[in-house]
Amino acid sequence: MTDGLQLVDTHCHLNFGAFKDDSDAVIRRALDARTEMIIVGAEHKSSKRAITIATRYDRGVYAAVGLHPVHLQETEFKEEGTKVITKAESFDRDFYEQLAISPKVVAIGEIGLDYYYLSQENAEAQKKLQQETLRQQLRLAYDLDKPAIIHCREAHDDLLPLLDNFCRAHRVAKEKLRGVLHCFSGNWDLAWQYFALGFLISFTGLITFNDSWDELIRKCPLDKLMIETDSPFMSPAPFRGQRNEPARVVEAAKKIAELKNIKLESVAQATSENASNLFKI
Repeated sequence: MTDGLQLVDTHCHLNFGAFKDDSDAVIRRALDARTEMIIVGAEHKSSKRAITIATRYDRGVYAAVGLHPVHLQETEFKEEGTKVITKAESFDRDFYEQLAISPKVVAIGEIGLDYYYLSQENAEAQKKLQQETLRQQLRLAYDLDKPAIIHCREAHDDLLPLLDNFCRAHRVAKEKLRGVLHCFSGNWDLAWQYFALGFLISFTGLITFNDSWDELIRKCPLDKLMIETDSPFMSPAPFRGQRNEPARVVEAAKKIAELKNIKLESVAQATSENASNLFKI
């Protein structure tokens, strides 16, 4: 329970198969714990489903729509023991723009670069496809004045210049192209380069059992941080091995408070305000 705290899980996938039987019960638990959430799409079906679920609720449940880079190729892999099978999808701007018209859609995402699952045979071609698709979706976010939810896995060396070049090419003011590096995987220097582009960073329950970002979190200003679960993945301690859900985002907030030696209420207030300002919720 959040003991009266107001929290925002800025990234969850209640539109995935792991929640096909009980997404409403999971949402109700979070709302009862005063935790709002953004349900994030990964391709056309999950983006549509994110809106369908969010529309059932008058408040506290929002959606994001976008094409995740792993869905550009037909592939099969395991993520935290869950088998994932993807079909090759090309970005259809008209389709995603129509989805984004919904008042429930607060962001374009999850978009970005993911080099972790690249096949060796045509890795460079896959990278170029991911980069071009990201540019197209950044343009959609820019045109619709919505923030971008960015996924980056083993690709910061390409992502940073891509974002910088996009901003320069479109003469984007910081307040125009905005967004978040979800489940941030970089270091302190990278974080500040993203901040300079107008982006925030977000942390999952991963920080409750992995100390790689402890020093970064201690240094990071509260106005640059948000929290998320990435449900059903990244379940925090003490729930390791279980399906994650939005009500557990408080564990990430607790860890940030511990690392920064501040009150949990301060983390809750700052991260919720950051989410409200970024996503206009």
